Amino acid sequence: MADVTMTTAMEPDGAPRLAGLDILRGVAILGILFMNINDMGGSLWASFDDPRHLGWSQADQVAWWLRDVLASGTARCLLEMLFGVGMVILTDRAANALRASADEADSPGGMLRFLFGDWAVMRGYYARNLVLWLFGLIHLFILLWPGDILHTYGIAALIALLFRRLGPKTLLGLGMLMALAQLFGAGFNLHQAQTRLAQVEQLQGRIAHKQKLTKDEAKQVAKTVERKKERAKDKAETAKRVAREDKARGSDTATFATWADSAWTSTLFIWGVNDGIGDGMMLEPLFIWEAFSSMLIGAALFKWGVIQGRRSRAFYRNTMVVAYAIGLSGRAYIAFVVMRFDDYPYLIYAVGEVARLATTLGHISAVYLLLGTAWGVKLLKPFEAAGRTALTIYIAQTIICLWVLYPPWALGLYGQQGWMALMLTAVAVNAVLLVWANWYVRHYAIAPVEWAWRSLIARRLLPIGKRSKAGDNREAGVIPAA
Repeated sequence: MADVTMTTAMEPDGAPRLAGLDILRGVAILGILFMNINDMGGSLWASFDDPRHLGWSQADQVAWWLRDVLASGTARCLLEMLFGVGMVILTDRAANALRASADEADSPGGMLRFLFGDWAVMRGYYARNLVLWLFGLIHLFILLWPGDILHTYGIAALIALLFRRLGPKTLLGLGMLMALAQLFGAGFNLHQAQTRLAQVEQLQGRIAHKQKLTKDEAKQVAKTVERKKERAKDKAETAKRVAREDKARGSDTATFATWADSAWTSTLFIWGVNDGIGDGMMLEPLFIWEAFSSMLIGAALFKWGVIQGRRSRAFYRNTMVVAYAIGLSGRAYIAFVVMRFDDYPYLIYAVGEVARLATTLGHISAVYLLLGTAWGVKLLKPFEAAGRTALTIYIAQTIICLWVLYPPWALGLYGQQGWMALMLTAVAVNAVLLVWANWYVRHYAIAPVEWAWRSLIARRLLPIGKRSKAGDNREAGVIPAA
């Protein structure tokens, strides 16, 4: 499948970009809006609690189910994997440049560059991701998007870099071990919860028949009652957050000040700060764990030639069948039990991360199967431009939704769309951005946010326009998934 892996776009050093990776990145960055738009156009906290808050007509149920089974988390997972790919490409290229420089110089200075080159490579990559982390903070606190991934990826990439020299088997093993830790950890907790519920039901049956319990059995019943009270308290607190968010973002009294305060409060609560209703959630370490593990898996897939389309058509066909069989079946069953809304600790919830990884691998395989056909290339070719402008598109999605469509000072559509309308809005926004991306790359070398990022890293203003046919895109660079 090598005929679809190259494109005429160039790196600053003249190296060709990989078209397959750009297409995957374009699909992922546009796909992520389907995950974000419900939290932009409706209550973020309702997503943590009950999807029916955003609308639950028959059409809404279909839209939610398709989103949850086919897409939920997979765009983020693919971006994380591509970040791992970018780490390998960029650091290998920098290391090769330093090695070539050392080979050309027989002087002690040349040898020192060779000996300390790895530190130079790491320092450059650290600087790159620290700037990205700062962009993430701007996205969080100025553009007001609590769901930002840039700051998380910037931190996770700094950790992943330490593992870049490992072989693909070790990288995949470490990444899967972290994913399985979530499987077994969640599975153990869910199994324990199921066991406690079954035991207490039996004990309560004995109480109903006026049978005396032992002291330990009475304590067990009391603990279960206390846990139910805690869960009820958590649900009540979430309901308060939803109501407060709806008032701050979508009521007649909503203003820029209340909109901004709601976003900042949500961000800090996710980071573990009390929001006036309850203690913070401290989710950031879990987000970093997830991103780091997926980056390692992405780096392994790149070293094996999988994620850039260098394996056989039979390989991608077989991989897609197996990956979808595991991922989609697990996710379909999870969606089924979620729609019961009975608050039972189903054991299937534990497979969520493994199913997410499998479904993402199925999506990657499906893309390369499509790229093995003429009509597939025609269908997916426009997404290459989206991949080359991914960071700008990601920020543009936020600006369009949080500053034009939904805020009270603009169109004020917050809370007025159900799941189907939200998904259709995401389609419309992405269609506009896809058309813009294809127009932009025909006229300019590097997208605006990418230009700002790379100019800060280079500590000089990079040219943004195309200078000549031979020099097209010399400043574009590989943009790891934003």
